[in-house]
Amino acid sequence: MFHKVLWPLEKQARRGFRGYPLATVAFYGEDDKHATKVAVGIVRAEGAEADPLERWFSEQTDVRSDPDIACQIGAFIETHAAKSVVLVDRIIGCPHEEGVDYPAGSACPQCPFWANRDRWSGELLR
Repeated sequence: MFHKVLWPLEKQARRGFRGYPLATVAFYGEDDKHATKVAVGIVRAEGAEADPLERWFSEQTDVRSDPDIACQIGAFIETHAAKSVVLVDRIIGCPHEEGVDYPAGSACPQCPFWANRDRWSGELLR
């Protein structure tokens, strides 16, 4: 399911919750096949927002198979002493940010694949 370079993260995620800080790892792409963005956030306590939040991008390769990005993610998680890792098993949405790259409340004009689609299951809503 995961790309080989992500196995260390997958292994950490399989260990389950081991306390805070918690690292969240999510993948984004224009469709559900090619991830062009990964976002990693550090949650320091229950109910807290992810802070810091770091993003990596790649138009050439899938971020899930880029060894340089995987090393940077590992270093980021280690630097912030995350005890737990939560890792999504799929691409969960468009790499563009609502309210930043396109108006809030509308679908991304650059990623029609995600319009009317459940980001967690990938199923069409209508």
